[in-house]
Formats: sequence, structure tokens, C-alpha cells
Amino acid sequence: MAVDEEYEGKPDRLAERLAEVDEELAERRAATLRQGLADYDLDAEDAQLLAGVERGEDGIEYLPALPVVAIVGRPNVGKSALVNRILGRREAVVEDTPGVTRDRVTYKAEWLDRRFSLVDTGGWEPDAKGIDRSVALQAEVAIDLADVVLFVVDAMTGATATDEHVVRLLRKTDKPVFLVANKIDDARHEPEAYALWNLGLGEPHPVSAIHGRGVADLLDAVMKVLPEVSAVAKHEIGGPRRVAILGRPNVGKSSLLNKAAGEERVVVNELAGTTRDPVDEIVELGGKLWTLVDTAGIRRRVHLQQGADFYASLRTSAALEKAEVAVVVLDVSQPISEQDVRIIDLVLESGRALVLAFNKWDELLEDDRRGGDRRRMLEREIETDLAHVAWAPRVNISAKTGRHLEKLVPALETALESWDQRIPTGKFNAFLSELIAEHPHPLRGGKQPRILFGTQAGTRPPTFVLFTTGFLDPGYRRFVQRRLRELYGFEGTPIVINMRVRERRQR
Repeated sequence: MAVDEEYEGKPDRLAERLAEVDEELAERRAATLRQGLADYDLDAEDAQLLAGVERGEDGIEYLPALPVVAIVGRPNVGKSALVNRILGRREAVVEDTPGVTRDRVTYKAEWLDRRFSLVDTGGWEPDAKGIDRSVALQAEVAIDLADVVLFVVDAMTGATATDEHVVRLLRKTDKPVFLVANKIDDARHEPEAYALWNLGLGEPHPVSAIHGRGVADLLDAVMKVLPEVSAVAKHEIGGPRRVAILGRPNVGKSSLLNKAAGEERVVVNELAGTTRDPVDEIVELGGKLWTLVDTAGIRRRVHLQQGADFYASLRTSAALEKAEVAVVVLDVSQPISEQDVRIIDLVLESGRALVLAFNKWDELLEDDRRGGDRRRMLEREIETDLAHVAWAPRVNISAKTGRHLEKLVPALETALESWDQRIPTGKFNAFLSELIAEHPHPLRGGKQPRILFGTQAGTRPPTFVLFTTGFLDPGYRRFVQRRLRELYGFEGTPIVINMRVRERRQR
């Protein structure tokens, strides 16, 4: 029998006894226990931990709206390569296959000590259908929401009919437009760039996005016309909590973001895996501002992926690292899969707060009306496959219709509040003392490890350190976690319990 199951069903008076311990008594007891650590070998890191860490307050800060530079052009002319060159790092997905970038994606960039927003767009095609039409619309919106437009043309191919369609689109705007003649890798090819004068957009700027040739001169020219404060962008917000939207491909992540944003912000298509770059969007939900990140769908085996899908998976992990809370979207019309569980485990490993969003709930209700048993099967799957995250808030939604979307806000707030929660040292040690008195650690090999002192080392997620005389069984640590949740909540956040095994000093 697992250690954390040994105490199931055994009644105790832990909550009652803790209620009888006031804060002053708890602090006195904790001070006594801490003094007792002087008899044990402690290192400098232990001393720093015991000194405590102050907790700061988070607030929302309104910053001037950064000017926006949009990069547009037909597919496969090197827009994403130019983005990477300007950023100085490999951020946008680049591949020889046309149409790899499908959403408009915003990055923060800097040149000559000036910060601006750089928008990468999908290739624009005038007669596009299906998903290609959605991509074209995204590019048109990006032009409307930009202060300066960089129109990228493959100079080695020359202007095509599609390029001329884009030129007609750009002539309708009063924004400054820079004609970027890409793929001019050396001076011998510069005459190819000058042939683009006939597009009527002014002087072509010959560059090689791959090699960096000419990009600095282009940016110098852009800075001369770029406004200090954007005339079109919303004021940039510093502080809204960051929410990563995760899930396996085609479960409705992009639909959820679009419904929350109130606009077609991300390409949505029945084709699985249409999102490849993480897309940030500040939206208002429940009277609060949130930064939502729509991430590329995680596929079954990352090491078997190739090209764009591989790099998209890496960026999904990076988006999760930058987030505070993850909303894992599950499709209730399909059985909970190994992929779903693996994505949830990825959130746990990252230490982020967690909310489970069960999408397509309207289809489940329709199945109920038809006398189906999908709901019963789903509850069984949750009980067996998601038992290790029973503490995570559950929200039943329909991203397509917006049903119960407002319930996401209290779930997110609960998870983040738990993620930030701190238990005073006195209370935590009172909890440990009463718990050990009721349920001491079992004997192992004739020895019984003791917990000498405990402290909460940090939040985000709540992390506790136990000074012990020996290793605690994993089951006993899970038992401590479970009792912490029962008494203090911690709904929606993982709890980390670390041990520092210390030996008594030799006299």
C-alpha cells in the first residue's frame, strides 16, 4: 500500500487543533524549532533560505504604445527571415515551404535605442481560398494596424502578378511603405533590385535577409519616418497576467482566443496544426486585462517532428515558460488521450498554475439529448487519467459559440491566487507539528526520519523546504501535499516540497 494511502479514512483533528493555535503561539513554536537547527550542519544556502525572502506586489503599468512595423508580401519571399534578422535571433519559423507563417505575429524589436513592435504576416494571395484566404485577411489587417509597412519582394524572381495586387492594396494606404528587394546576396545582383522601380513604390532597398546585407541601412531609413508613439496601436500594457493556451492540435485553442478577443485574431481551420507561432493578444475578460498566448499544437513525439512543426513545439514550451497560468484545452467529443496527459504534465513540470477547459461542451449536451453515453465515459476518463490534477479548476465551455467563456475568469483568478499564496512560517510549522503528531512517518529499516523545521521558500508555484534527519518517502510527501490542499486550498497550482537532509553536528 502506498504511504499516502495508509491514512485514507483515518479521522484526525488536524484542522481543529490548528484552529486552537494562534499566530503568536505558532511563531514562538517556529522560533524554538529554528533554534534547534543550530545543532545540525547547515550550509550558506540554508542560512540564506532561513533568512526569508520579501514578496513584491504586482501591478498594471500603462506604457506608451510602441510604433508598429508590419512586414507583408506574397508567400516565400523571406518575410520571416527578415524578422529574424531584425530581431537578431531565430524567433519566426523559417522554412522553404511557402505559407509556413499563417498568423500575424508581433515581436518586440529595437534599433538605434528605439523600441518598436514588429509584425510578421502570412503571405498575401489575391485569389486565395480556404486557409489561404484567412492568411490574406490577416495581412490586410496588419497593414491597417501598422505605422510603417515593409513590402518584401523576391528580387531574384522579379515582380509577379501577385506582387502587383499587393501594390494596389498598399497604394490605398497613407502609411509609409518601404519596398524591400530581398535575396540580393552580393553587389552583382543589385541590378535585379533596381528593376523593381516599375512597381511605383519608390526606391527599392536591396537586402539579403539571410546574410544581413543591407538590413541596417533599411532600418536606418525606417527610423527616420517611424513615429515615437504609435498612431494605431493600443497602449501597451505592462502587467496583465499571462495565460498560455495549450492543447493538442485542433482542440479549439485558436477559436478560444478569437472568441475572447472578440475578433478573428488567429487563423482557424479544420486542418490540424494551423497555428505554428505563439500569438500574444491583450484581451479584456471579466473587467480585467489578460495577455493570452495561443500556442502551436503539441504533437505526439517531438523528436520525430521535422521542420516547422519541430521549431513550433520548441516555441510552445518557450511560451509556457513565459506564462503564469496555462489553460489546457481538451476536446470532450474525443477520449482523453496520452497527448492530453503529456501536455498537462508539461505544465506541472514548468510549475505554472493550471486550468482545465473542456471544449465543445455543446456537442456533449447534444449527445446527451440523443441518449449517448459520452458524458459518463468522460467522467470515468477524468477520474482515471486526470486524478493527479484533481485540484485544477474545471470549466466547461464552447469556444465556437462562446458558451460559459465568462467562467474562465474566476477559474484563472483562483489558480493565480493559489499560485501566489504564502503560508507564514509559524503556521506552516504548526501544521507540520500537528500532522506529525497525528501521522508520524513510518519506520523504514528500523529508522524513522524526522521533520526538524519547515519553511515556504517561495511562490509561483508554492515551494516548501523541509529540514529532515532522513529522506521522506515519496508517498509521505504526497500525503503532506494533500493535507496542505485540504487546509489551505492551493486550488489550481502545483505544490513543490523539497527536502534538506541534515546530520547532527559532531560534538
